[in-house]
Amino acid sequence: MTVDLFRSVEPQLETDMIPAVIILILFWSTDLQAQSVSPPAEHSVRLVNGTTSCSGTVEVFYRGEWSGLCSSWWSMMVAKVVCRELDCGNVVAESRGPLFEHNTRGVRLSSRCSGNEYFIRQCDNRGGPGYCFGEYYHHVICSESVRLVDGAGLCSGRVEVKSDQSWASVCEADFDRQDAEVVCGELGCGAPAALQGGLYGGGEGQTSDKEFQCKGNESLLLDCDTSNRENNTCLPGNAVGLTCSEPDDVRLVGGGSRCAGGVERYDQGEWRTVGTLSDVKDIAAVVCRQLGCGSTVSVPPGNPARGFEASCSGSESSLRECPRSYDRSPGLTVICSESVRLVDGAGLCSGRVEVKSDQSWASVCEADFDRQDAEVVCGELGCGAPAALQGGLYGEGEGQTWDKEFQCKGKESLLLDCDTSDRENNICLPGNAVGLTCSEPDDVRLVGGGSRCAGVVERYDQGEWRTVGSDWNQRDVAAVVCRQLGCGSTVSVLPGNTTRGFGVSCSGSESSLRECSRSYDLSPGLTVICSESVRLVDGAGLCSGRVEVKSNQSWASVCEADFDRQDAEVVCGELGCGAPAALQGGLYGEGEGQTWDNEFQCKGKESLLLDCDTSDRENNICLPGNAVGLTCSEPDDVRLVGGGSRCAGGVEWFDQGEWRTVGSDWDQRDVAAVVCRQLGCGSAVSVLPGNTTGAHGVVCDGTESALRECVITFDRHSGLTVICSSVQPEIFLTDSMGGVSRGHQGPEVFRGYSFTITCSTQPQYPGGSFLLTFTGSNRTQTQPAVNHSAAFLFPAADDSHQGNYRCVYDNYGFSHNFSSESELLSLTITASPLPAFIIRHVVVLLILLTAITTSYLYYKPTRRQKRVNRVSSMDLYVNAMEMVSLSSRAEAGPGEERAAQGTE
Repeated sequence: MTVDLFRSVEPQLETDMIPAVIILILFWSTDLQAQSVSPPAEHSVRLVNGTTSCSGTVEVFYRGEWSGLCSSWWSMMVAKVVCRELDCGNVVAESRGPLFEHNTRGVRLSSRCSGNEYFIRQCDNRGGPGYCFGEYYHHVICSESVRLVDGAGLCSGRVEVKSDQSWASVCEADFDRQDAEVVCGELGCGAPAALQGGLYGGGEGQTSDKEFQCKGNESLLLDCDTSNRENNTCLPGNAVGLTCSEPDDVRLVGGGSRCAGGVERYDQGEWRTVGTLSDVKDIAAVVCRQLGCGSTVSVPPGNPARGFEASCSGSESSLRECPRSYDRSPGLTVICSESVRLVDGAGLCSGRVEVKSDQSWASVCEADFDRQDAEVVCGELGCGAPAALQGGLYGEGEGQTWDKEFQCKGKESLLLDCDTSDRENNICLPGNAVGLTCSEPDDVRLVGGGSRCAGVVERYDQGEWRTVGSDWNQRDVAAVVCRQLGCGSTVSVLPGNTTRGFGVSCSGSESSLRECSRSYDLSPGLTVICSESVRLVDGAGLCSGRVEVKSNQSWASVCEADFDRQDAEVVCGELGCGAPAALQGGLYGEGEGQTWDNEFQCKGKESLLLDCDTSDRENNICLPGNAVGLTCSEPDDVRLVGGGSRCAGGVEWFDQGEWRTVGSDWDQRDVAAVVCRQLGCGSAVSVLPGNTTGAHGVVCDGTESALRECVITFDRHSGLTVICSSVQPEIFLTDSMGGVSRGHQGPEVFRGYSFTITCSTQPQYPGGSFLLTFTGSNRTQTQPAVNHSAAFLFPAADDSHQGNYRCVYDNYGFSHNFSSESELLSLTITASPLPAFIIRHVVVLLILLTAITTSYLYYKPTRRQKRVNRVSSMDLYVNAMEMVSLSSRAEAGPGEERAAQGTE
């Protein structure tokens, strides 16, 4: 009975345990899965709340959680990287979403992407990640199943289709123009412009095995019908490449033509004004390129309407590739040429000539283009007269060549207004694509300064001359002004008169002032003084560089052999610098142009280099590496006063004939660093507010060589007191017995000889002391600084003196302890060089014998004279032996002296 009961219960227990076992297995499996799935990488991205897996709001994984991405600057290049990271296709659109919800924080990534990165974390995340509140989301739409790769922008590249979670190239034979229209439309681009196998490479992966049969009206490529390919082989070089035109999302309005007017971009369903505070020339270049217009003619400030801010590098294919923010900036007006452009040049007025033909650009052959044609082109582009015209000057074009010969009279407004004729020979040989350099326009001048290279800066703008001002980058603005006017180096940059002009900001590399960024914010006028006939180029500041002289309206390098220190003194003085510090051929590279063909013969007192006498060079060849480079010391136009030392006190700057107090309410440490550097006083120790006297405002970044390179304004600030550190002291070895020599490892002292270690410093602060440390032991010696130096005497050298010595200068003043160390002096103690003594002995004897023999042969004396001479010769020999003996005793140590006596 018991057994039967047990048997009846056992199946019931087994049945009841099955669910429990299943639950345990599920928990165990889930736990294993949780352990095997690693969290996303930091700064990974995803798209959420979109209609597909490749669209939605961008979120970033940061510190263990997903948060919305906010960024003050955003571009299609960033969105392109997001699409690639998610293995989607091309970026189709990006937009700004609504504000973050209340009390919701996002992640800020100030990402600047080139578009070639595979992950957003590979972009230049300036300033690092952080949190943001109350800002906007970013939405991205990527294509899902088609993309263009290895192209120049968002609308060109090799066509690839997604198949079984991998990307495959498409064979040219399976893809026609109607298929291309669908792809261009799906990617948010314009109509197809070029379709060709191998146009953008062959692709490294598989090839799609389908032939597309689109009608051209489909929204997506994968909506098109397909059929199996008849031949499943795609020959190398047949992976189809596609170039779509840029989308019609940019226009110029109010300018009288499609290539002139205020810049607008179609964004989120409406046309919006585009503005900028910088990169004016680069934005204009992108706009002209996208619209299919020619070169930028001018970029005047736009209408008073303010638009979202854009920032371009100038190489982008379309404006949507540029980073942008929704900060409101003044609108931008751009004027492009319509049918001619200069490409691959250094600025707006130089490059290879290209003409628009059948909606594409064609190079012009040198044989079909003369100076009258060039005058028309320069005028059409708002430049000055032609300066250089030569085939191959700016490289060869990659496209077609213009098939007409221009016959301009020079008075036409546009190149296409000129007569043309068919070319006799339709071949343009390589190297003959014509390059043109126009001079810069005469739209800048310096007034009230006594010469065309000095005065207040003015620019001709909208029919009148207007004052130009700047609150920053004054040295860079001055460099551009001097360059555009064909003057030399910048001598000085001073705040101008009280008239205020439109603000200008330059990088310093521009060819003309119109290439700089500007606004109608009124800034203090600017006065610039340039040299007229000499300049220093490729140097580190205003007072260093390769010497170039103006000759026949062009600049020529000067050969080292034709230029000496007196010539250098004149140049340094002409440029407002101090005395010459270094003069050497090749010091600042070789010039690319001609070489000056005269030798300067300055006396050093002339005011201008061209006031010096010159003579023709004997040899008209200047070998490579001999273009003379010059470094002048900085001018003595800064001082520190009231501190009891030249390296401490209130800052003053010599300006317009008088010493003026200098102050700053910001960047004070940077100002102090420049002051100490210019005075040769080490680094800044402290910066304190000075007296309450109103002073010039100064703004430095800390890298300038002299205070005059900083931004100077007439805004009144409190004075500035600077205390500089002491400079590094010097250490050197001397002796009075000739017991010091230069060995392979440094200075050597012979045993038993005396030697002196001297410490010295520049005359910065009075008093102080020198501590001589010795690394061979704990021994130190201290002496007061007398005339800024101290001498430590060692009467007799022995092996305990071998080691490393260092001078430490200590001083106290201005409530600061100053301490600075010299470099190490490594000293070796060696035995006295006995072999050298013997050699010297033999040499003296040989000299005496030679002298005696010569006297005997020359005079041929009588017997009596011979006898006298023999006695004299013996006396001379004995005296010489005594001299050698005395010399050997002086050079030998105590033990070696006794040995020498024994030898005698």
